[in-house]
Amino acid sequence: MRPVFVPLTDATARHYREGGADAYGLAPERRRVAGGGVPCRHTLRLLPEGAEYLIVAHRPFAGLNPYTETGPIFLAADPLPGAAPSAELPPFLTAPQYIVRGYGADERILYGTGAVTPTAGIIAACAGLFDRPEVAFIHVRSATNNCFHVRVERG
Repeated sequence: MRPVFVPLTDATARHYREGGADAYGLAPERRRVAGGGVPCRHTLRLLPEGAEYLIVAHRPFAGLNPYTETGPIFLAADPLPGAAPSAELPPFLTAPQYIVRGYGADERILYGTGAVTPTAGIIAACAGLFDRPEVAFIHVRSATNNCFHVRVERG
């Protein structure tokens, strides 16, 4: 079983692109890529130099509980096609390492599942976590800032 990396949905991306409120009730902030390396959570690609992007406070959970973290994400401002869910490592994961963390069906962190993981080891780490039946989904997050990057589901 290979883990599947799931991008931000088309509906969520459209909501933000149309000026919809973020998790804090704020309108998206518009910026232009300067210096490269802005990871779009919808295309799962790095946005090129000069591209416009949005910054929004996003909560990648369906419900609310003390573990439903909210944080900044980046999204292409232009209506680019979203990535398809894939078993391949998303191309925007270019840092040396990320946090890989498992969650239960109740959207709560499963203690003992989180680890700073070398990028090349993310797929294996996710597959190992999915060997545990209590792991419902996984987040890949920034190892330095804890920002949400991508949800991982069972394939």
